[in-house]
Formats: sequence, structure tokens, C-alpha cells
Amino acid sequence: MAYAAIDAKRVAKAAQGALQTLAGEKETNETHQRKTLMIERIGALAKAAAETPDCNAITLTSEEFWLLSKNW
Repeated sequence: MAYAAIDAKRVAKAAQGALQTLAGEKETNETHQRKTLMIERIGALAKAAAETPDCNAITLTSEEFWLLSKNW
């Protein structure tokens, strides 16, 4: 599994955009709900990292990055 340290502010912003995209979909199936929860979690962690002094990065797996990038 690949990991990358990415700017936390950018990840938080991307998570917000992805959540807006997902909110615009009419689907409510389990997959949609899991995507939404995962992105909410990533966004919350990124926001916390961005607000922490001397911390400006968050580590994402390639799968987490793909999930965000596919929906922003």
C-alpha cells in the first residue's frame, strides 16, 4: 500500500468539495453512505492537522487519495 504526506489544508478543502459533490447525488445506497463517512473522517482529520501548530501535513493511503480525487 502506498502512502503520501499531503498538505492538510488542501486535503480539508478537497474533502469539502467531495462532500458537496456526493451531497448532489441522488443515491442513498450503502456504498454512497460509506464514501461519505470516509470522506467526512478524512476531512475532519485534515482540518485538525491544519489547525495544529507546526503540523501542515496529513498522510493518506493511495486509496484515500483516489477516493477524494475522484469526487472533488
